[in-house]
Amino acid sequence: QDTKWLAKYKDNGLLSATASLGLIVLWDVDGGLSLIDKYLYSFDDNMKAGALLACGIVNCGVQNDCDPALALLGDYVSHKDTPFRVGSIVGLGLAYAGTNRDDVIELISNALREGNPSMEVISLACLSIGIIAVGSCNADVSTTLLSILLERSELELKDHFAKFIALAIGLLFLSKGEAVEPMLESLKVINEPLRSFATVLAECCAYAGTGNVLKVQRMLHICSEHFENKDEKKEGEKESSKDKDKDKDKDKKKEDETATQNAAHQAAAVLGIAMIAMGEEIGSEMALRSFGHLLRYGEPVIKRAVPLALALLSVSNPKLNIIDTLSKFSHDADHEVSYNSIFAMGIVGAGTNNARLAAMLRQLAVYHGKDMNNLFMVRLAQGLTHLGKGTMTLNPYHSDRMLLCRVSLAGLLTVLVSLFDVKQTIIGKYHYLLYFLALAIQPRMLVTFDESLRPLPVPVRVGQAVDVVGQAGKPKTITGFQTHTTPVLLAYGERAELATEEYLTLTPVLEGFAILQKNPNYVP
Repeated sequence: QDTKWLAKYKDNGLLSATASLGLIVLWDVDGGLSLIDKYLYSFDDNMKAGALLACGIVNCGVQNDCDPALALLGDYVSHKDTPFRVGSIVGLGLAYAGTNRDDVIELISNALREGNPSMEVISLACLSIGIIAVGSCNADVSTTLLSILLERSELELKDHFAKFIALAIGLLFLSKGEAVEPMLESLKVINEPLRSFATVLAECCAYAGTGNVLKVQRMLHICSEHFENKDEKKEGEKESSKDKDKDKDKDKKKEDETATQNAAHQAAAVLGIAMIAMGEEIGSEMALRSFGHLLRYGEPVIKRAVPLALALLSVSNPKLNIIDTLSKFSHDADHEVSYNSIFAMGIVGAGTNNARLAAMLRQLAVYHGKDMNNLFMVRLAQGLTHLGKGTMTLNPYHSDRMLLCRVSLAGLLTVLVSLFDVKQTIIGKYHYLLYFLALAIQPRMLVTFDESLRPLPVPVRVGQAVDVVGQAGKPKTITGFQTHTTPVLLAYGERAELATEEYLTLTPVLEGFAILQKNPNYVP
């Protein structure tokens, strides 16, 4: 009876549908696992694989002494069937993201040597290892990932899944700056076209959130490259007679695919600009202007990546100019540009319940009513806009936007990189890649507790944050405030301060879960 709602899904759709249970019971390990448990005994391989992935999603960002994810998923990592391997490996990656646990990394690494894994399994295993060891510069892991890349044939390196191995290497050095230099040298031995892609992505990841102007300039320089062989081919096409129209179409398709592969590193560079500049306001404004130029004058590959970069630049922060730009390109003739623009609208408005954005998406749903793929993207964007009924955010910055959460950024990057080949991945058979967004989901409410961790409702002032760095005395830190009683939702760029002197905060920043103590000097 409980599984009746799953009956209408088939094959890979069933895997993703079952895994969605993990998001519904996200962070509730005890209650969630008992709900998912019955699906683990299903006779359908995809349903069972989806349940394995759901187990990983539930444990995402939760520390548990019992290690339920490892106990449930560990046995399936070396299974002979691909769906089970995918469900368990991705599940382990989500459950142990950022922990740098040697036992989990070793378990996944050993699984790659057993059986004859497909490129899908190899790439997702590397990605899971990269997410588990994110920002750790782990030497053993980097050696393992590099050797896996070197062992792949030229045909395998052209597979759209190969990009995830490159991303795994980048995640290993996320926000670590110059520590990536030895790896960049090592990557020079890999064959093109993946060499350029991996090098650019690793360099961008290493300087993520730093605002490094020189690196942004280097990425812009990569975006300005132009591949002459395409023009030569086009000239040759013009000369050919009308009899060869069919051959021309075939050649053009092949040529587009080759061009996309050759210029994949340009897409990585576009995303890299947003990655590096996302840390501070002025850099973001400058990057925004550069993206305007790239949208107008860039190659098709660049044009497809710009909406994703705009999304990364403004996660859960629906600025009018960015929403309008994305709305314009959601009607683009190039399907991949429109898919990415629609999805980017969802990322930009994630968890905000933004009324203007919701209205735009409703209009898009009517406009694309007969195009299933665009409609699929619109529904995803609508879901993201109302993420957690408007109580969640995907923004990787916390503590007054001063600190970057590497795990959150890793989840966002995985989904955005998968959208480089949106037709083969999200719109194809691999829509379960969207569940990597679970790594970035955080509550955006402020909840206050007393020292015994009991909820404590107190009045707080919530308003727009004012930059008071370097000012003498005690300047006002917020402007245009309203007084609420906790728990209260904080939007992007808002700050809270206590409206009563009865309590003192134990943390310098009032955000998320804050512990308060009684003020011993308080006189009612």
